[in-house]
Amino acid sequence: MKKFIGNLPTALSVLCDQPASILLWLSILLLASCKDGAQHEIAPDTYQLEAQSDLKLKKPDLIVKPGKSIQAAIDKAEAGDLILILPGTYRESFQVNKPHIKIVGSPFVVIENPGEAEDGIFVGGRSPEPSNADGFELYNVTLRGFEENGVILIRVNDFVLSHVTTINCGEYGLFPLFSNGGLIEFCTASGHTDTGIYVGQSENIKMRNNKAFANVNGLEIENCSHVVATNNQCYDNVAGILVVLLPGLRVTTSADIVVEKNRVYKNNHINFAEPGAGFESFVPSGSGILVVGTDGTRVAQNWVQDNNFLGIAVVSTKLLGGLAGLPDEAFALINPDPDGAQIVRNRLVHNGMAPPAGIPLPGVDLLWDGTGADNCWRDNAYATSYPAALPACAGNAYAQGR
Repeated sequence: MKKFIGNLPTALSVLCDQPASILLWLSILLLASCKDGAQHEIAPDTYQLEAQSDLKLKKPDLIVKPGKSIQAAIDKAEAGDLILILPGTYRESFQVNKPHIKIVGSPFVVIENPGEAEDGIFVGGRSPEPSNADGFELYNVTLRGFEENGVILIRVNDFVLSHVTTINCGEYGLFPLFSNGGLIEFCTASGHTDTGIYVGQSENIKMRNNKAFANVNGLEIENCSHVVATNNQCYDNVAGILVVLLPGLRVTTSADIVVEKNRVYKNNHINFAEPGAGFESFVPSGSGILVVGTDGTRVAQNWVQDNNFLGIAVVSTKLLGGLAGLPDEAFALINPDPDGAQIVRNRLVHNGMAPPAGIPLPGVDLLWDGTGADNCWRDNAYATSYPAALPACAGNAYAQGR
């Protein structure tokens, strides 16, 4: 949340979707790297995936072997090149600011912090350098131990992050910002002091089949529009999924967010954000799905269970701002109240059983703070709500969504 102003079978199954010629050269390269005596490090386990990405690989233009520099390969690459990274541990950070670069890791590629690097992979231009990295694609790598971010993308349109794992990479695991058009799929993020998988001030992004655990926020969609988050798994975070409109940012609206068919459970981690760092340090533990101040948010067909405070909540940004001690004038440039939320066909079980002390709200499956207009609920399976009677969606609300 911004301040104001693999598993071998899984990896091989991805490769098995590719043409035979590609499998042949990948097999040869993998055997060659083993022959060179490279030290292979197994990436963390990943959960069973419903589908696999179509990588649409071509013959690589550049190949990086263990002990060689990924950044050197990027520097040599031309727009549209494919860079293949062979199995091994690479202690470096690097930047990509060329269009349509595709980086593909082979099984067990680990990129570690070489010392005190803030970002594992920086995609785009560092100010005042303009960004020129549209069409960036990253597949099958693990990043570990960076100070601030695993992968950060700034003003990168039409990107793909697929089968990327980030572990203990500071504030954010995956962090696209000011981007239009992007796909984040089959990624895993854990151990981040703000958000595991974050999308900020961006449009037209899809987040699907990801896993986030042991972060402050599992998934966060902040000051964005036209974002779809589906079939993700969020557990053991402070909050599972946060959809939020915050003050003090360049983008001052958020609309048309879909949160559908996710599994959000046991998000009861103690909040370990740096005190005073930003709103993230005030997110209450035990939260499943939080809709905070956004418009036209649709939360449908999610399985939400065993979150100690809230299952699904629809509230004003002023509520979170109040916890942070913000005055009313801080919200002058945004409409902080949620309008047009649809909460439909979700299953909620055993949420709100142990709410945190000091917050003047009850622990329940479904919660609305009464702010905003045209918010409605329909066909949810739940035991408790606040208020006891929630406004019902007219007609077939589910058919109206995507």
